[in-house]
Amino acid sequence: MTAGTALSRTTTTAEHELAALQREHGRPLFALLLRLCDGDRQRAEDLAQETLVRAWQHPEALRADAFDSVRPWLLTVARRLAIDARRARQARPPEVGDAVLENARVIADHAERSAATLDVREAVKTLTPRHREVLVLVYFQGASVAEAAEALGVPPGTVKSRAYYALRALRRVLPGYAADLR
Repeated sequence: MTAGTALSRTTTTAEHELAALQREHGRPLFALLLRLCDGDRQRAEDLAQETLVRAWQHPEALRADAFDSVRPWLLTVARRLAIDARRARQARPPEVGDAVLENARVIADHAERSAATLDVREAVKTLTPRHREVLVLVYFQGASVAEAAEALGVPPGTVKSRAYYALRALRRVLPGYAADLR
């Protein structure tokens, strides 16, 4: 017994019919799917295979006497599969490859920023009221030295010295943030 004889005994009639379908209708089926998949050969091949699997699962549709050819049925199934695949891709977020992730910019963690903000608020509470009001005006509200001096009713030099001593006090209270306080 040869290998070809053993192979032909194990293949079923349905498999022969499926192979005949592929030979007869495979090219037009693939051409339609390639157009529907915007030239994506891999997706078109997958959908062509899925179409033939559907034909194999529904042999009654292929043997219906109402059809002169099974090609319209195959093309309709293929078209519907392509539409369903497109809708499924649009319904989920796009896939991101590993190369994109490796080159992605790292964005600061909001939790760290929130914790730092709380640390600074607590540290500012330890300052004297005069130092605190200068820091709030100049650093947190963005006032210039002249504007802060006018708002507080003190000379600009006093605003500068209070800001200097306030930052120095914060450096002692917040040693991990010393580089940010220069």
